[in-house]
Order: sequence, then structure tokens, then C-alpha cells
Amino acid sequence: MKLLIRPAPEVAIKSKPVRRQQMRHLRQNVRKILARLDADIRVEGSWDRVDVEVPEGRGLSGVVINELLRVPGISTIQEIGVFPFVSMNDVADRAVAAFAERIRGKTFAVRVRRHGDQGFRSIDLEREVGAALMQASSPAGVNLKSPQVEVRIEVNDDSYHIAHRKHRGLGGYPLGSVETVMTLVSGGYDSSVAAYLMMRRGLRSHFLFFNLGGTAHEVGVRQVVHYIWERYGSSHGAKFISVPFDGVVSEIMRTVSHRHWGVVLKRQMLKAASAIAQQNNAIGLVTGDAVAQVSSQTLTNLNVVDRASDEVVLRPLVSMDKESIIRIAREIGTEPYARTMPEYCGVISQKPATRARLHRVEEDEAQMDAEVLQQAIDRREDTPVPKLLETTTTPEDVELVHTPEVDDIIIDVRHPAEGEQSPLRMTNNRVMQIPFYELNQHIGTLPAEKQYLLYCDRGTMSRMHAGHLKAEGHTNIKVYAPAS
Repeated sequence: MKLLIRPAPEVAIKSKPVRRQQMRHLRQNVRKILARLDADIRVEGSWDRVDVEVPEGRGLSGVVINELLRVPGISTIQEIGVFPFVSMNDVADRAVAAFAERIRGKTFAVRVRRHGDQGFRSIDLEREVGAALMQASSPAGVNLKSPQVEVRIEVNDDSYHIAHRKHRGLGGYPLGSVETVMTLVSGGYDSSVAAYLMMRRGLRSHFLFFNLGGTAHEVGVRQVVHYIWERYGSSHGAKFISVPFDGVVSEIMRTVSHRHWGVVLKRQMLKAASAIAQQNNAIGLVTGDAVAQVSSQTLTNLNVVDRASDEVVLRPLVSMDKESIIRIAREIGTEPYARTMPEYCGVISQKPATRARLHRVEEDEAQMDAEVLQQAIDRREDTPVPKLLETTTTPEDVELVHTPEVDDIIIDVRHPAEGEQSPLRMTNNRVMQIPFYELNQHIGTLPAEKQYLLYCDRGTMSRMHAGHLKAEGHTNIKVYAPAS
């Protein structure tokens, strides 16, 4: 099978050097991602297209398309059937097999392009194929100006291809073709959607987390960051940087007027983010702020907050309402994480300033011990995002079960999207679907006399959560690890 990838229309209108650079990035990104599926997948291309050739007979077609649908910079993915040219009649037969059902009750048009001298004109083949389709199906008729279905055929010397299904890609720019940024993440709806939108725009991102709520919060943020990166950014490396910010919060509450707590906290985060970004060659900061969503996000307060950093602050959600943000989170798969993410409310004032004055905020900040912020920056922990789940340690070792007993209950802890794509089926054991981010809510409601085996594809997520549950006193939890 062959696939024809077209870039986003914005790429086509760029100057030749920029267009060449972006197409090179797109080919490289596609090549990196598909090489993990099969080293024999070929990726070539030109200034306005990327050609992918998938080996036949290996069951890769659906998997490859699914991966490509999440690659930033792709506008459309067209499935192409390639055949040796025998005769116009053979082309017509292939077209009928591919399109007879799809044009039933609809208007259609046949478009033919030729390269080489085949002894006939393009219009001759269009008429031949069109007549065959009219006879084999029951279309609404031919409409050359605005057909509901287009039958596209391209003849190249001694072969031809027929364009089959077309898939809508993610759009945007190829990841890495624009600058690098540092995205501030909390694991909630806003920051995860903001991170996705920036990656879709071609911006490579590192992820910066200010830990205010302890280990449980950080584990959740690690999971959602790894999910976003794996689905939309795995063509490039990225860092997850965790900064312990409890000391800074304590200093704010000790020295700063309670009306300025939220604004000063945001300013302290930007100051730290700016310093860390400079050390990681990131030239911008990304936040999930939306105008007027909370008191620290009025225009006046955002202006005061931004003065704390020399870096450009990007806010892709600035004009969105919460409903729109949640809808995008649901589409990209981060909504379940955000819904169960713990919130930290330790610095919310009863009467926060909605129109803070810069000089007064700076006077408050001057009372703080600047060393506290520097200590937080120095104590940060950097982890490569691909290793986030590997480096999340479990409190205790857990037992791995290769062959479960008949009475054991398997708990599939994968994200629902993964479970739908490759369901776990057992002959004798009951299988429950409880995503890992809902385990803590449900585990206490399950019968304690049963034994539960957690399952995920790679075993990383299941081991981590089994360890946490065991440490909390659940002795009936093990890991199902099928023998490979």
C-alpha cells in the first residue's frame, strides 16, 4: 500500500527555503515514527508531498494511518492503490471495484493525470472509467464542477494508481520546524490543551511542573505529559522538569499581602521558568491562561504577571471558554486525566486583587527571601519524557503473574482509547476496565476477598499502580504479565 501525504496549506505558501525546511522536518518526523513500526516502511517525498510505501501482507495499514493522523503538519493522508498498466479496460475494472459502492446515489467525476506517452488522452480514460462506473453502480450522475465523489487516477508510464480513502490529518506545522518553548503544566484541562496546540503548531516543547501538591499530583502530571508526548510529539525528545515549589508558597504566604498571593505565585513561576528556559534553549513560555477565567487572569493581572519575565509568554487558550477547552481535551484524550487531577488551593485568597498594581506587587515581592526561589530552581529534577513512567518508582515490589487462576479478576488499567484499539480477551477470567486514573476511586468498592491483577500493554503502568495500592494496604493486588 502507498500513502500520499499532503502538508498543511500554510506550508505551500511559504518561501522556497522555508518550505523546503518544513517538508524536510515532516519527512524526518514521519520516518522516525514509522520506523518503530517496521524498518521496511519507505518514506520519500518532494516539495509538496510525502510518499509512504507500506509493505504488503504485514497488517500495518491501519496502524500506520493511525500514527500519521497524530503527526503535526499533515493536512491529508490519501490511500493509493498502485497497479501495472495493462489497458484502459483494466483501469476501469479497478475503479469500479474501488468506487462502485461509494458513488451510489451521489454525483461523481473522474479526474485523470498522465505522465508519459500511453497512446491515449486523459479525457479518453476519464470517459472509459466514467461509463464503467455509470453501468456498474447507480450514481446520481456526473458533475464535473462540484462532485460529491472524485475518482482520481494517475498514469505514470507503465503503471497507474487509484486514489482511495482520504483521511484528514492534524494540520499545523511539522514538529521542530518552529522554535522550542517551555510549557508550564499542571495536569488539568487548560495546560494539557495548551501543550497540544503548541505542538500542533510545530513548536517543540519541554514540560515544566511546579510541584505544590505532593507526590500524588506529580504522578498524575507525569502520566498526562507522557501521554501527550507519546501521541503527538514522539518524533522529538523532550524533558519533564519538576520544581519543588512548596517553599516558595510558604514564603509568599508569610510575607506577601493575601490579596496578591495568586499574582505573586504566577510571577514567581514565570521567573523560575524564564531561568530554566534559558538553560534549555527555549525562547518562549506557554501557559494555559484564559482571559477572566480566574482572578489572576484579568488583563490587568496578566500584564503584571508578564513583567516578571523577559521571555515571550504564549497563551493559546486566551480567548477560549471552558466548554471549548474541555471539548478539545476530550478529542485529544486528556480529559480523563484532567477530570481526576488533584487541585492545589493553598494560595487562593478570599478577596484577591483583580486589578493589581505593578509597583505594589513588586513591593510585596521585595519582602520575600530571593534565595528561596533560587533554591527551588536548583533542586529541580529533569527527566527525559520517554522515561517518565520508567523512572516513577513504586513503594514496594509487586508480584508478576504469568498465568492467572480462574477466580482472579483482571483489571485493564489502560486508557480507554488503547483498550478499544486492542481489547484484552481472556478465556476464563473476568476482565474489568478501570483506567489507571480512576483506580484509587474504585479499588475500595471492590470485594476484598478477590485477587486483582492489573494489566497494561507494557507492564509499566500496571506495576507502578500496583505498587502504590500495595503500599496503601491493598494486599490482594498483583500484576498480570502474560508470557511473551
